[in-house]
Amino acid sequence: MLFTLGGSLFAAVYGSGFLLSLMSKKHHWLIARITTLVALLVAFCLPILVVSQVNVTLPLLNLLMVILVALLGWVIVGYASRYLDGDKGQPRFVRAMLFTLFAVAVLVTSDNLLLMAGAWSATSFGLHFLLTHYRDRKAAKIVAHKKFIVSRLADLCLLGALGLLYHALGTFSLSAISQQLAQWQHLPLSLNLAALLFALAAILKTAQLPLHGWLIQVMEAPTPVSALLHAGVVNMGGFVLISLAALISLAPAAQTLLVVVGSLTALLAGWVMMTRISIKVRLAWSTCAQMGFMLMEIGLGLYELALLHLLAHSLYKAYSFLSAGDAVEQTVRQDYQPQAQTIQGMISAVLFSAVLVTGTLFIWQLWWPSVSLPVAVSVILIVGLSPLFWRRASTSLPAITLGVLQSSFVLHLYLLWHSAFAHIAPSHAQTQPMLLAFVCAVFCLFYAGQVAIRHYAHHALVKRLYPWAYNGFYLDELFTRFTFKVWPVTFSHEQAQTQVKAQKTTYGELI
Repeated sequence: MLFTLGGSLFAAVYGSGFLLSLMSKKHHWLIARITTLVALLVAFCLPILVVSQVNVTLPLLNLLMVILVALLGWVIVGYASRYLDGDKGQPRFVRAMLFTLFAVAVLVTSDNLLLMAGAWSATSFGLHFLLTHYRDRKAAKIVAHKKFIVSRLADLCLLGALGLLYHALGTFSLSAISQQLAQWQHLPLSLNLAALLFALAAILKTAQLPLHGWLIQVMEAPTPVSALLHAGVVNMGGFVLISLAALISLAPAAQTLLVVVGSLTALLAGWVMMTRISIKVRLAWSTCAQMGFMLMEIGLGLYELALLHLLAHSLYKAYSFLSAGDAVEQTVRQDYQPQAQTIQGMISAVLFSAVLVTGTLFIWQLWWPSVSLPVAVSVILIVGLSPLFWRRASTSLPAITLGVLQSSFVLHLYLLWHSAFAHIAPSHAQTQPMLLAFVCAVFCLFYAGQVAIRHYAHHALVKRLYPWAYNGFYLDELFTRFTFKVWPVTFSHEQAQTQVKAQKTTYGELI
C-alpha cells in the first residue's frame, strides 16, 4: 500500500472535494466548507482509531501533521469564503485551494518517498494558480514565474536524490529506509550525494537566501493564499527532512549545508525584517528567517526542536496573516514600548536570561533527571528570551520581575513541549562541534544587529548598513535579473495594454 488506511482516508476527503468542485458549476464554497469540515473530523478521529487498533496505522509524526493540515485548511477556507465574496474567480480559487490541500494531505500521510516527492511538487502547481488569482496583476505573474523556476530546480534535485537512493537501497519506503540505515555507521558517496540533494531541494522550497524573493513578493495574492503559503506549504521542507532524519543524520555534508544556509538566512532575514514597516512584508521576512532557523535545527540534529518550531510557526503565521489588523496594533505597541538604551542593559538582559535558563533546567532535572538541553538549544533560548528584559530601567526590580515571569512561563512551556516532542520526532543526532560554534557566532551577530537597529539607529555605521538591510542586501535583484535573461516571463496582450495605460497615467500625474 502506498500509504496507510488512516492516511488514505484523510487524503481521499480532500481529493473527493476537489473532484466535486471540478464537476459542479455552483456551490463551490459549500463543497469546500464541507470538505474541510469532514477532513477535520477525520483528523481528530484518527487518534481514537489508532489507540483502539482498528486497522489504522499512522505514525505520531504524520498524525500530528494531519491534525495541523486539517485545522489550517478548515480555518483558511472559512476565512477565504468571506474574504473573496463577490470575486469573479471564486470557482477557480476553490479548485486550486482544494487541490493544494489534497497534495499536502498526500505528502504528510505517505510512507512512500516517491509519492511524497510527487505530492510536494504538486503543491507548487496548485499554489501557482493561487498566486496568479488576479491575472491582470503583472507583479503577481512575475512572482509566480520566479517561484515556478525555483520549484522546478528543487524538483530536479528531488529526482536526482530519489534515483541515487533507490539505486543504493532498492526501496522508496521510509520505514524500510530507516531500518536499513539504522545498521550503518557511514554512508557511501551516492547516499551522501542523495542527502545533499534532498537538503538542497528543501532549501529551494523553503525560500532560503538568495532565492527567497518570491516568498517576500507574494502579497499580490489574496490574504488566504499568503496564510496557506506561510503557515502550511513552505513548512513542508522541514517535514520531509525530519522524515529523512535517518539519512540526514549520517550525512555531514548535508548537515553543514543546512546549518550554514539556514543560519545565514535567519541572520540576514531577521535583520531585514526589523527595517520593514509594512506588516505583511515583515511577516514574509519573518517566515524566511524562521524557515532558516528550522533548517539549521535539522542540520544540528535537533529534530524535536525543529518539529516544535514547524508546528508553532504554522499556527502563529496563520493567525498573523488572517488577523493582520491586530498584528499592526501589536507591532505598534512593541515598537513604542520603553526599552533599554545602553550596552550595559543589553548585556544585563543576556546575563539574566542565561541565569534563568540554567536555573530552570536545574530545577526540572531535580524531579526529572532525564531532561536535558543540547548546547545549541540553550544558546537559542538565552538569545531568544533576552529581549523580554529590554526595559528602560533593566536593572530595576519591577523590570527584572516582569522579565523573569515572562521568561519562566515560556521556558516551562518549552520544556514541557520539548519532552513531549522528543517521543514523536526522530532521536537527537550527533552535533558537529564546528557547526555548533558557527551557530553560536551567528546568534551573537543576530543579537548585536538587533540591538544596533533598535537602539543605535543614528550611529554612522548603522546608517550606512541600514539601506542594505532594508533592500534585502540586493540578493533578490541579482536572481531576478538572471531569471529575466535566462527565462523571461511573458504577458498576454491585455496585461501589456494594462501596464502601458498604468505607465501613461503615472507619467501624466507626474507632469
